[in-house]
Amino acid sequence: MTTGDKVVLYFQPCGWFGAGRYEVDGYVYNSAEEPKILITGKWNEAMSYQVCDSEGEPLPGTELKEVWRVAETPKNDKFQYTHFAHKINSFDTAPKKLLASDSRLRPDRMALEKGDLSTSGYEKSSLEERQRAEKRNREAKGQKFTPRWFDLTDELAPTPWGELEVYQYNGKYTAHRAAIDDSSDSVQEPDSTTEFNPWQYDNLEAE
Repeated sequence: MTTGDKVVLYFQPCGWFGAGRYEVDGYVYNSAEEPKILITGKWNEAMSYQVCDSEGEPLPGTELKEVWRVAETPKNDKFQYTHFAHKINSFDTAPKKLLASDSRLRPDRMALEKGDLSTSGYEKSSLEERQRAEKRNREAKGQKFTPRWFDLTDELAPTPWGELEVYQYNGKYTAHRAAIDDSSDSVQEPDSTTEFNPWQYDNLEAE
């Protein structure tokens, strides 16, 4: 069930000398396409709202109210990661027995987080070359790529670049995760020494 309400936001293009940079404006419309609430602010700072009339002008007696503000980033963070970004990249929040494809294990990301740009760039290029080589090898052998956690559907999604195949989650990772969490394995902590492997499908080299 839906009310038919919608939000339309306009991200201002950046002008000369940075004029308009980060600015966002728009309205909340009802099902009759009438503006009801105006929204304004900067997407990297804070957003506010105010009730408006059918012309989009603020109603008398109302005031602009802040509805969201970006959280402060940790001090001295060279990449300005948020606390949330640090949390999802941390092994402290990782489940035990990480998949080898978990991005926490990516050597380029680990090096970047430490500020080692040279090593990070090398590892990223190395990973990309591994992926290209794997694809060439697989196609030369006529092997079909089949994702482990997703199944191909019959649906095709229209896009500006043509029709794209649609995959849907098959539920297998949920079962995989549950089996690990329910196991009596003594290993409780995620292992950061696991070697990163971007592929999650059957070992084609064994075929």
